[in-house]
Amino acid sequence: MPSAHLADRGVVRVSGADAKTFLDGLVTCDLDRVSPEAARLGALLTPQGKILFDFIVFQAPDAIEGGYYLDVLKVHAPDLAKRLGFYKLRAKVTIQDLSGSLAVVAGWDAPRPEDEAGLVAEDPRLPALGWRAIVAAEDAAEFAQDPAERYHAHRIALGVPEGGRDFLFGDAFPHEALMDQLHGVDFDKGCYVGQEVVSRMQHRGTARTRIVPAIYEGGFAADLGVEVTAGEKSLGKTGTGAEGRGLLMIRLDRAADALAAGETIRAGGIPVELRKPEWAGFAFPGETAPRS
Repeated sequence: MPSAHLADRGVVRVSGADAKTFLDGLVTCDLDRVSPEAARLGALLTPQGKILFDFIVFQAPDAIEGGYYLDVLKVHAPDLAKRLGFYKLRAKVTIQDLSGSLAVVAGWDAPRPEDEAGLVAEDPRLPALGWRAIVAAEDAAEFAQDPAERYHAHRIALGVPEGGRDFLFGDAFPHEALMDQLHGVDFDKGCYVGQEVVSRMQHRGTARTRIVPAIYEGGFAADLGVEVTAGEKSLGKTGTGAEGRGLLMIRLDRAADALAAGETIRAGGIPVELRKPEWAGFAFPGETAPRS
């Protein structure tokens, strides 16, 4: 059973009588769609609509004191807890960084473990990613059957980006990070921080830059953060890569123009072939309209 301890992930807990309404007024996902059986991708944005933190939201059952657990990049867990505290005011919530006592694990191509292992759910972004769980830190080694690099190779092959790896926090909109495609933004929920900008991008279709998967010629991926070009024009930057595949943050219109002109797209000087994921519903370079 392929599984990995994602040691770079931490956990922030939000609990208390007002935990649901408190979070629901701040983050991009609808807390009505989060339950002990179903996690959800979400983000906390700036008022200008840029992603400050992305995370997967789990809900604990009442039998173990309930609350919401945010699976977040560990190095940013203290900042997330602090930022949420700024919004607390009189809300009856407790915010804790539990990264020292809890761990995040992931598995794929196999059934998920029993709920007794911890908070366990299918990965909310894409079924093919497998399952994800929050477990006691001392139990994480049981799930470390494979190195985390193998998990990330699986993720990259599926075309799924992660914050802090494939885009910079404070620099990318949810649409650019594919959160609209991966169930990270619920457009029919109430207000949250940055909602006006995100809703405007959705209704006007103004997301010109997105992360797209690519296959590298020769089987070697370029380094992180190097330029993607076509001829003399810059299209964007590389994200993570593994096993000859990678993610690129690029301008879709410039890539489409390059392909129409017969130009080769290169990442770090290496020729690449852009490859549209089956799950993507936006207009891809070389297409004339989004797939229904």
